[in-house]
Amino acid sequence: MRIVFRYFFRAIHYTIGPLLLLWEKLATPAIQRPAKVQQAVDASTRNLVLYQFLMCPFCVTVRRTIKRLSLNIETRDALRDMASRSQLLQDGGQLQVPCLRITDEQGNITWMYESHAIINYLQAAYASTPGNDRA
Repeated sequence: MRIVFRYFFRAIHYTIGPLLLLWEKLATPAIQRPAKVQQAVDASTRNLVLYQFLMCPFCVTVRRTIKRLSLNIETRDALRDMASRSQLLQDGGQLQVPCLRITDEQGNITWMYESHAIINYLQAAYASTPGNDRA
C-alpha cells in the first residue's frame, strides 16, 4: 500500500510542478528602479543565497517575491546539487527549504528558514528602497 501512495503523490507532484513553474514565470511585473539605485540593491544582495528545490511551492513563492522586487539573489538547488545540499545541512543545521543564507558586513552568517519569514525580510529590506516605482 505504501508504494501506491508513493506513486500517487509522485504523479501529483509531476503534474502540478510544471504548473507551479508556469505560475512563477507569469509573476507580477518587477519594480523599476533608477540604474544607480538598482546597482546599490544588487550590491547589497550579493551576500544573499537562496537554497531551494525547483518545484517546491514555498520556494516558488519566495522566487516570485525575488522577481517582483527585482533582486539579484543567487539560488542553489539543494535537491540536485549535492554540494549545496550538504552545505545547507552542515552549516544551516537542517535540510529544509526555502532557506536564505544572509552574510552581514562582518561576515556573520544567518540562516533564515520559512518562506513567510524570508518574504517579510526581503520586503522590509528592499520594497521601500528609495526610487522604487511600480512597472
